[in-house]
Amino acid sequence: MTVLEGKVVAISGAFGGLGPSVIAAFARAGARLALADRDLSRSTPALQSAQVSAEQCRVSAVNLLVAAEARAWAESVLAEFGRLDALLHLVGGWRGGVPIEDFAQADWEWLNAALVETTWQVIRAFAPALKAHRGRFVMISSPQAQRPSHTNAAYAAGKAAAEALTLALADELAPFGGSANIIVVKGILTPSMRAELPEDQQRDLTPAEDIAQALVFLCSDAGQRMNGQRLCLHGV
Repeated sequence: MTVLEGKVVAISGAFGGLGPSVIAAFARAGARLALADRDLSRSTPALQSAQVSAEQCRVSAVNLLVAAEARAWAESVLAEFGRLDALLHLVGGWRGGVPIEDFAQADWEWLNAALVETTWQVIRAFAPALKAHRGRFVMISSPQAQRPSHTNAAYAAGKAAAEALTLALADELAPFGGSANIIVVKGILTPSMRAELPEDQQRDLTPAEDIAQALVFLCSDAGQRMNGQRLCLHGV
């Protein structure tokens, strides 16, 4: 399947748990990849898992908490590839499991940085490029953003803010033929987790491969009519 043949796709947070499945799916679909992560120590195992060589993609160390680094990454992608067709924001993280009054201030700040600030900076850096080429933006979210529990208040607030930024970008991209959408999952089942977790603990998790295929769909011609939408992959 080469539904994205020749398309340029940037992936932030490319070497986290979801990354290898997404990289593999987009490489098979024919996309040219610009991969970024704060920690490149995970890049080699991620690319090996995806069965993609370093020569098939551009790998960059980027701290998305620094506006100048986000802008520099966007500029380098355009300088090398000449265009951008899609940006997948896979940066995430979770802290929680305690009542609001017991939640640590440091964890609140960590979640705000990981979930909100990185989304803000990457959108600001890449918005002009996305507008120039009918670009697609996709982020990964949680049902907590819409139905928060008291033990996940900070995480839910961070995801809700990131969703709001994404929906605002959808409004900005619409006149230019671009789109911004959200994939909603309760949790991600990576290949390594599938081997480690008992089957009953896997039921609420969405396989990384399924998320990757949904991302390919949203970036393909078949997904061009979707904008400002939540694509839920978590069942009931």
